[in-house]
Amino acid sequence: MSLSTGSKPIFAISNFCWVQVRSANGAAMAKSHHILGAASNLLGISLLIIAGLHISNRAAQTFTDEIGWGAALCFSVSCLLSYLSLRSNRWEARLERIADSIFMIGLAFLLLSVVVLAFIKAG
Repeated sequence: MSLSTGSKPIFAISNFCWVQVRSANGAAMAKSHHILGAASNLLGISLLIIAGLHISNRAAQTFTDEIGWGAALCFSVSCLLSYLSLRSNRWEARLERIADSIFMIGLAFLLLSVVVLAFIKAG
């Protein structure tokens, strides 16, 4: 399935349901602006988890806040690299790949933080 404007597809869904966004001339579009928005939102969630643990005085009992700080650091670096990718023509693709990789590491840290927090709440 594909959506097109004239003869050029805007996006196409392959057999595995991956969506690849393309511009009107058929070139793959940059995802830096998506990384920037998602990373900044998840940075706020990471900081909310950290603040909640410190307010409830549970930060000293677990490693959840340290894991949350790791996620916050990854999302901050991902935001910075994504922004630089939007501003730079020369390093755009490389910065975008690095920002995407660091974003995924931040997601793993955030997931781990939430899982540890859930086990503390259950216990």
